[in-house]
Amino acid sequence: MTEEVLLSGKPDVYVDDLPDDVLQRYMQQDVIAIDTETRGLMLHRDRLCLVQFCDAKGVVSFVRFRGQPAPNMVRLLSETSVTKLFHYGRFDIGVLKYYLGVWTNPVWCTKIASKLVRTYTDRHSLKELVRELLQKEMDKSDQSSDWAREDLSDSQLEYAANDVRVLMPIQRKLKIMLEREQRLELAQKLFAFLPIQCEIDLAGFKDLFEH
Repeated sequence: MTEEVLLSGKPDVYVDDLPDDVLQRYMQQDVIAIDTETRGLMLHRDRLCLVQFCDAKGVVSFVRFRGQPAPNMVRLLSETSVTKLFHYGRFDIGVLKYYLGVWTNPVWCTKIASKLVRTYTDRHSLKELVRELLQKEMDKSDQSSDWAREDLSDSQLEYAANDVRVLMPIQRKLKIMLEREQRLELAQKLFAFLPIQCEIDLAGFKDLFEH
């Protein structure tokens, strides 16, 4: 797969859930990149608006979530043969559990991986990873915008698509670094714990591991 992942085609946009044929295509993948867009950062207040999916070919699908049951998304998120790839999965996994009622598993998080191997910096945002590992610049100006609007702008769609398109190329780079530093096994343990951390977050507990 080429690393020319930015701006590589307009995504398909669906309402409420993934169609059956798209679900089946994703179910045949080893890894699916996922991101979410919400009205803000408080789960109980700021509702889920958009879920983005991307396969290994860089093909992106959007689901505009309006609070309706989404059995196909639930099936994909819980399918144990498909790894779900996130950047800062701690937020997205919690959002998906709160609004879809499903624990996403198994998972892989580029932010955790970055913190394990890019110890020479404290910059672990997706934009920084894209800049260093892919030598690209991301436009994040639509990050804080109204994702509940009916007429999402072209720049919003472009922003949301690129957020998932870059994840697999970044994952490949980070895996090489994790193996080089002999931290891949530790990373896998942290990924396995991530849904548990999200459950702790949703239950309202903080600093359980502090003195």
